[in-house]
Amino acid sequence: MATKTLYSNKLRSGLTMLGVIIGNASVIAMVAVGQGGQKYINQQFESLGTNLLFVTPGIDQRGPQAGAVQANTLVLEDAEAIAKEVLAITAVAPEKSERLRVTYRSQETQVTITGTTPEYPLVRNAQVARGEFFNILDVQTSDKPNGFASQRVAVLGSDTAHTLFGKQNPVGQKIKVRNLSFEVIGVMAEKGVSMGQNQDEAVFIPIMVMANQITGQEANTNSPTLQSIAVMTRNSEGSSAAQYQITNLLRLRHNILKGEDDFTVRSQQDVMETANRVTDILVLILGATASISLLVGGIGIMNIMLVSVVERTQEIGLRKALGATGSDILIQFTIEAIILSTVGGVIGIGLGVGGTIVVATLSPLEAIVSFQSILLALTASGGIGLFFGVFPARNAAQLDPIIALRS
Repeated sequence: MATKTLYSNKLRSGLTMLGVIIGNASVIAMVAVGQGGQKYINQQFESLGTNLLFVTPGIDQRGPQAGAVQANTLVLEDAEAIAKEVLAITAVAPEKSERLRVTYRSQETQVTITGTTPEYPLVRNAQVARGEFFNILDVQTSDKPNGFASQRVAVLGSDTAHTLFGKQNPVGQKIKVRNLSFEVIGVMAEKGVSMGQNQDEAVFIPIMVMANQITGQEANTNSPTLQSIAVMTRNSEGSSAAQYQITNLLRLRHNILKGEDDFTVRSQQDVMETANRVTDILVLILGATASISLLVGGIGIMNIMLVSVVERTQEIGLRKALGATGSDILIQFTIEAIILSTVGGVIGIGLGVGGTIVVATLSPLEAIVSFQSILLALTASGGIGLFFGVFPARNAAQLDPIIALRS
């Protein structure tokens, strides 16, 4: 009887379900997109390398005195000491970067120039697609200061190579950075965008060439200052031990006995956990915002059911005069409200899943629709129908049959 009543008023029933449909679709799509974004961020971190520690100059930015220390406290000798004295690590890659213009004949582009060492591809989980990365023979000789020669060689990111050379093979060609000529010896494999930065718009050169000929040495240091030191540990279980050893080593090197460190050592896992906490909050906010639509849909169901009670007052009076009890009337109207919310919920879930697939097709996000979110949305919509349907149904059940028939 409830189904027939709703079917006889198809337009009104459809409009009543609209709020629940939109609410469920929003919940499914928002939560799925949020979870897809979370997985995408984790993949971006993993693409930077595995079992990584990041040593950066300055105190921990989460501390109460963030920004109080000058950010030029790490030098190349610190990286060399870590590589020699810390046992729980596999490789170390110091990094000194600056965004500069690179030219090849009439072509030019603005990219990130990174001075580093031959261990960079291993530490950063990067592959060379063409040619080779510079090795120890390219950067080290025994008769040069610090043991490094000023060999001007460069390895290009894939986007940089395409911008400057098109389909031409860059290996063996000469590019210019600040009017200095560099021989291209390799091209990196494509890595894509990571944490908002295009990893393929890059040029890699030896660290000492970067310090001595591109950026210039700082007057108060005997060793080039660094933006960061990437450290690869033997395994994820050894990250804590390596972090402890690096911290103690740098404290000794920097003569820090008390007070704040002038450097920060963070593991990749720490950074991922911080990002996951942020995305968890965003997913919660998105889900809560979308749930407001479900609440509005429930209010719409109650509104229409109240109108339905008024319109069907004589019908209710006739049923009760023929022997229907208050419980019969209560159950019928409650079932009508539950049908409206549940059917609307199912349609909304279908639209939400479809919308998620469309978003995943048009963006790098993966379509993640969990069974738990579907069950939650369906249960919530059914519960809303029950909650907002009971009051109108109770009003209908309490009508006096004589007064109802005379209405």
